[in-house]
Amino acid sequence: MRNTQNITLSRAEPMNSDSEETTWSFSGAVVGFVAWLLALGIPVLFYGSNTLFFFLYTWPFFLALLPVSVVIGIALHSLLNGRLLYSIVVTLITVAALFALLFLWLLG
Repeated sequence: MRNTQNITLSRAEPMNSDSEETTWSFSGAVVGFVAWLLALGIPVLFYGSNTLFFFLYTWPFFLALLPVSVVIGIALHSLLNGRLLYSIVVTLITVAALFALLFLWLLG
């Protein structure tokens, strides 16, 4: 007895990748990084060049906020559906508040 099977091969359609998430993550990461750089300069504006001596001993704390700021930028940019102006403002405020809290915690 002979078994025959009919097999038809068909090509599967390639899966579409969502490029929107990639653009959201990149522009959100850039916004977070720029917000971190700007927030790093805020204590220098308030306290002048003496802040550099303070940063000499506390730089690991402020450096640890860099990936946090980038993730905050990505998250807020995606939560605001890619609206760049809103995400810039909200990310700047959030990252500046984090820096202020850390700066005040280290001073106290």
